[in-house]
Amino acid sequence: MLIGRTDRGLLASWWFTVDRLLLTAVLLLMSAGVLISMAASPPVAERLGYDSFHFFNNQLLYLGPAVVVLVALSFATPAQVRRLSMLVFLASLGLMAAALHFGPEIKGAHRWIELGPLNMQPSEFAKPAFIVVAAWLLAENTRRPDMPGHILALLFAGAFIGLLVIEPDFGQTVLMVLVFTAMLLIYGIPWIVVFALAGAGAVGVGLAYETVPHVASRIDRFLSPDKGDHFQVDTARQAFENGGLLGTGPGGGEAKLVLPDAHTDFTFAVVGEEFGLVACLVLMGLFAFVVMRILKRAASEPDPFSALATSGLAIVFGLQAVINMGVNVSLLPAKGMTLPFISSGGSSLVGMAFAMGLVLSLARRRPSAEEPDAGWRLLPA
Repeated sequence: MLIGRTDRGLLASWWFTVDRLLLTAVLLLMSAGVLISMAASPPVAERLGYDSFHFFNNQLLYLGPAVVVLVALSFATPAQVRRLSMLVFLASLGLMAAALHFGPEIKGAHRWIELGPLNMQPSEFAKPAFIVVAAWLLAENTRRPDMPGHILALLFAGAFIGLLVIEPDFGQTVLMVLVFTAMLLIYGIPWIVVFALAGAGAVGVGLAYETVPHVASRIDRFLSPDKGDHFQVDTARQAFENGGLLGTGPGGGEAKLVLPDAHTDFTFAVVGEEFGLVACLVLMGLFAFVVMRILKRAASEPDPFSALATSGLAIVFGLQAVINMGVNVSLLPAKGMTLPFISSGGSSLVGMAFAMGLVLSLARRRPSAEEPDAGWRLLPA
C-alpha cells in the first residue's frame, strides 16, 4: 500500500517529514557493522573461550532493538525528546554511580552495570541525553535570561564528566569535554570563558599524565615511538599495508588473529586489511555524509534548541568516529573508543541508535503550527 502526500495519518506524516537520506545512511552503517562483526570477531571469541560467532550473534541480537529505538524515537516531538532525554540522563547518571560500587571491574575500570541478563555501559546512553538536556538549558537561557540555564548546564556537565573520570574513562571524558565546549561556542560564550575552559582542559590532561600511569604510558608511546609496547598500533598499521586497495578478501586478514580488540577498538584495521582502501573510503564517506547532513539541517533550523541539540549530536558522532579511526592509523594515542555502529557492543549500538533517533526527530520538517512552545516541562501541564 502506497503512502500519498494527501494522507493525514501518523505514518504518512512521518514519512514525508523525516530525513530519509539520513535514515538510509544510518541503516547502512548499522548493516555494515553486523557484516564487519562477522569478519572481525570470530578469532577474538575463540581466544576468549566463546563460540566462534559469540560477538556476531550479540551484534545481531542488539540490531533489532537498535532499529526499533532509532525509528520509534524519530516519531517523537521536540517536547517529548526533551522529557525523555532528561529522564534517560538522570537514570544513566544513577547507573554510572551504581557501577562504581556494584559493577564488575573490567581492565581496571568500573564502567558496566549488570541489569539481570544484560550488561550495559550507562555512559553510552548518558552522552546523547546530556547533549539534548544541555542544548535545552542553553537555549532556554537565551529565551528566558532570568533562568540560569547555562549554570545548570555546567553543573550537569560537571556531574557527568566527574563520573567519567572516576570510572575511569579518560577517552570519553576528553570526547565529552570537546563536544560540550563546541556546543558552548555555537551557543555564543565570551572568549574569556573559552580560554578558561581550554586552560582547565590543559590542567586536566596534565594531572592525568602525572597521576595515572596508563595515561602517561600511552602519551609517551605516541610521542616517542621507540618507547614501550606498540604491538596493537603497529599491527593495525601493518593491516592497512597488507590490505592495499581492494583488501585480502573476507577471512583473509591476519590482524584479527592477534589483535585483542579486533572486534571493538581496531575494527577499522580489519576493514582495511580484508576489504581494502576502497571500503575504508566508503565507510568514511558514510560517516562524513551523516555528520554533514545533520549540520546542514541544524544550520537551517529556526528553533535554537533543535539547532544546538542536533549540532551537538553530530559532533559527538563525528568526533568518536575520527578518534577511533585516528588511533587505528597511528594519528592519535591509543584509547578505547568504539567506531559508531561498526564496533561490536550492545550498549554502543543501541546508545548511538538512541542518538540518531533523537536527531531524526529534531530534524523533521514540521509546519510552524505544529511547533511546540520553547519551554520544557518534565510532566504534562
